[in-house]
Amino acid sequence: MIRIVTQARVERLEREARAACEHARQTSGAANEAFGRHVRELYAATDRAERAEASASEVGKILAGAMEELCAAQQELLLKDVEIRRLRAELEGESLEGRTLTVLLHYGEPHTVYASREDAYADTATHGAAPDAVWVPSGERPAAECKWRCEAFIYNADSNGFRRAHMPAPKPVGEAA
Repeated sequence: MIRIVTQARVERLEREARAACEHARQTSGAANEAFGRHVRELYAATDRAERAEASASEVGKILAGAMEELCAAQQELLLKDVEIRRLRAELEGESLEGRTLTVLLHYGEPHTVYASREDAYADTATHGAAPDAVWVPSGERPAAECKWRCEAFIYNADSNGFRRAHMPAPKPVGEAA
């Protein structure tokens, strides 16, 4: 098939081709601009994601440390709770009747309370008394005259408290009978 093309048709085709090239160039420019915007947005989103990941990692480390501290505190509380329960059971199971305590007096003033006389004697060595010193009863001397003195106290159920094991002899007040 043979077709005859006129000069006007060729010119019209050239104009349409130039218009199509111009449209393609504009479309390509718009596409490049859109691609550039998308790349910048991608970099910004990637940067935000990396910072969020770093923050999450740091928060994870802090949380792990806090969890370790919490675990240690819980274990300590559990041990204390067990000890408190043991002491309560010990107190509830034993009668205090006849139990003694020893009070170490320093010039008549209470210094320390001990579960036994031996513990008190041993501790006086830390305060300057000889550990192997012979302890003798202080007799009727006032407690304020003795540098170190041990006094025994016995639990009295009637008064719900402790009383001295050896009461000093009562002295008349003002020589009254």
